[in-house]
Amino acid sequence: MKRIVELCAAGMLAAGGIAAETWLVRHRPGASPAAFEGVMAALGGFRSLAAEAVWFRADLLQEEGRYVELAQLASTLAFLEPHTPEIWAYAAWNLAYNISVMMPSADDRWRWVEAGLRLLRDQGLKVNPGDSDLCREIAWLFQAKIGGRLDSAAPAYREKWAAIVRDVAKRDAWEELAMDRGRMRAVERLYKVTDWTSPQASAVYWAYSGLCADTISTETRNFLRQIISYARRTGL
Repeated sequence: MKRIVELCAAGMLAAGGIAAETWLVRHRPGASPAAFEGVMAALGGFRSLAAEAVWFRADLLQEEGRYVELAQLASTLAFLEPHTPEIWAYAAWNLAYNISVMMPSADDRWRWVEAGLRLLRDQGLKVNPGDSDLCREIAWLFQAKIGGRLDSAAPAYREKWAAIVRDVAKRDAWEELAMDRGRMRAVERLYKVTDWTSPQASAVYWAYSGLCADTISTETRNFLRQIISYARRTGL
């Protein structure tokens, strides 16, 4: 019975979702948000149908622990429902947490962790500018995954991140990391940040960015404050 339901879901997607999925993957939001919004609107009710099918398939893959396939599907889902921050977080979590730990080397793990970071920062935030929940996810990724002890490869992640920051600082190209110089100065002044190569500094930056959002829940606000407090206690 499970197989029959799975095939039905796949059939729904195949009926037209594959074409939409291909277009979405090739035309990810970025240079032309208005054009992207136009295409998403043109999909109309079909977008919801395709999203339901993808969600159903994602649940099956998660039950079976097939995280690589799940990550691909979750990314598609993010582009079908681009203004739902929870979906971007879900997709990035699979990349940075579930798949990364399956990799044999620290370098391979880092590629997946960075992919999760880029998905949130470079794509999710482009269609959800300043969203407090996406900022929370980025801040937590820096604090717990890269800067913490959750992953045995974290020391290697910190080296990779420090090299990226040194290169960006040398070229004064902070926009490549979606970081605003004015906000960086505010973080330096308020929280005594002096070393931007530290992932804890980035955790504070993104937590502060989330706190600056126009709309923020009490739960997210409290969590972001905790991230800043922890970073300051452990040293910046």
